[in-house]
Amino acid sequence: MKIPETMKAAAIDRFGPPSVLKLHTLPVPEPGPREILIAIHTAGVGSWDESIRDGSWRTSPGRPKFPLVLGTDGAGTVVATGARVRRFRVGDRAYAYAADNTKGGFYAEFVAVDERKAGIVPRQIDLRAAGAGAVTALTALQGVEGALRVRKGETVLIFGATGAVGTVAVQFAKALGARVIATGSGRRAATLLRRLGAAVVVDARKEDSAERIRESAPDGIDAAFALAGGKELERCLDFVRDRGRIAYPTGIEPEPRGRRGFRIRSYDVVAGPREFARLAHAIARARLRVPIAASYSLAGAAAAHRRLGDHLLGRIALRVRR
Repeated sequence: MKIPETMKAAAIDRFGPPSVLKLHTLPVPEPGPREILIAIHTAGVGSWDESIRDGSWRTSPGRPKFPLVLGTDGAGTVVATGARVRRFRVGDRAYAYAADNTKGGFYAEFVAVDERKAGIVPRQIDLRAAGAGAVTALTALQGVEGALRVRKGETVLIFGATGAVGTVAVQFAKALGARVIATGSGRRAATLLRRLGAAVVVDARKEDSAERIRESAPDGIDAAFALAGGKELERCLDFVRDRGRIAYPTGIEPEPRGRRGFRIRSYDVVAGPREFARLAHAIARARLRVPIAASYSLAGAAAAHRRLGDHLLGRIALRVRR
């Protein structure tokens, strides 16, 4: 690919509502010695992007530099490499997660990112799935396999299973040999979660949810992955057995309250060569599917952000290239 001097990107010139996201023409970033330049195919859209857009969460200290290109993860094809890059070649399919990327986010036609924040896209998934699933798959795996250490034969509760992380976590837990109880509301959610591997689907908002979980896990829940908080979660956690485990990614609010008798752990998502290698194995083992709730063009980034408050089955994606 001939690399142009400029590119299209969805960026903001000030913090504010979704309407501040506009299509800009910006210089294509130049990769440094340890960076790769990716021609983005698909970028993921997450709730944390909303916090960056409105200024409530700053990815780096100091005054922000506008225009600010949003997006923490995506996938595409490597079109240039820095002099010290060893893990990638031009033409490789790459996906990456970099929340504090100094050269701009992934809502763009090109992204320059540290090679240590990227991985080779496994052959089992396409660029659309990789772009929509980079950070969510890392989050799910580091919760299920890392923080919870789910083992074969265990009963695992995935609370908030219909979201971008939850739909992937169900598959990873199932692939490890666990029996999965997932929470989701509505017929479409239940159908999707069962198709992804959940043995039982419970609507945590219904009055009979506690009884459903009790019947489904008479010996108690071995591990619980909390992807949402609140009274419904606390009611479900009553069924975690003594010395069971609870984990949640940093940022879940309200946080699960501490209890005696079991371990509760929060964690931050990490992206690095080791993490992407583990993810590649997990994707192959689970034959992973990445549900995409909605897809928008770069010019539709503002519309994508307006959807973030909706009840979605999977993740929102931005189509950057066809």
